[in-house]
Amino acid sequence: MFTGLIEEIGKITRFISGTEILSLSVLAPEICSSDIKPGDSIAVSGVCLTIVKIQDQEFTVQAVPETVQRTILPDWTVGERVNLERSLTLGGRLDGHFVAGHVDGTGTVTAVKQEKGAQRLEVQFPGNLSRFIAEKGSIAVNGVSLTVAEIMPDNRFAIALIPYTLSRTNLGGLVNGKQVNLEVDLLARYLERINTAQIDKSDLTLEKLAETGYV
Repeated sequence: MFTGLIEEIGKITRFISGTEILSLSVLAPEICSSDIKPGDSIAVSGVCLTIVKIQDQEFTVQAVPETVQRTILPDWTVGERVNLERSLTLGGRLDGHFVAGHVDGTGTVTAVKQEKGAQRLEVQFPGNLSRFIAEKGSIAVNGVSLTVAEIMPDNRFAIALIPYTLSRTNLGGLVNGKQVNLEVDLLARYLERINTAQIDKSDLTLEKLAETGYV
């Protein structure tokens, strides 16, 4: 579990493609000098991956075909800047929102505009995610916790990026046509499951939801 608050911008240094597993190494001096170790989870531009090796200022993670197919990972190249966040620890501050690191789909940047000291980013998203995205609701873009500023026609949403976010994440380098990883709010996802479930809505106790497998 993550918060969507980026700790460091890393740089991809190598790809190793196997028959089933893809490995990539990321240069991340700050992260690698922390308490991380092999086996830990780390969000790489919103994708939850497992660290398999740490050497000097680099860590290596692996991705299975399912992850590769559902994310923008195939678009990455050596030198790509990626957002990094270590997993949330018990007792830590939650300043963003709960982010699982499980990408729901990829979006496409359709506009980047300067607006009153901030930057407005417009993203087109897959139609099947429309029921999970709401104005003033939370969404993770490349692993960054953001608030939806506006919902627009043609399955597009807008977000406002302050200078701090632009300087501390890779969102500042986005241009029209660039693909991004999207993860909808966990709360919206579970509310949708509850709404479509064939259960008595008047009995939404944790015990009832656990029995039906919805938590």
